[in-house]
Amino acid sequence: MILEVAVLQVKSGMSDEFERNFKKASAIISRMKGYISHELQKCIEEDRKYILLVRWETLEDHTKGFRGSADYLEWKSLLHHFYDPFPTVEHYTCVDLS
Repeated sequence: MILEVAVLQVKSGMSDEFERNFKKASAIISRMKGYISHELQKCIEEDRKYILLVRWETLEDHTKGFRGSADYLEWKSLLHHFYDPFPTVEHYTCVDLS
């Protein structure tokens, strides 16, 4: 499993609209091949800051499958205009501590 982590800075005064659009966008990402789950968390200290966590079966499910799909264009049109600056997206894998 791969964990995608994106810190999202939403433009001032646009949080409510962003959250409404994110609900619509959730339906898009959740039907993608390799998608496991996702969650959006809002920062308590900084009202415009969110963190998006998406679990994928493989890195390619996100970077090639989702980002290379027609559905990604819809995702992009729903969400990308809210960000300033544009988010950095990183991918993580679980460390075996046994």
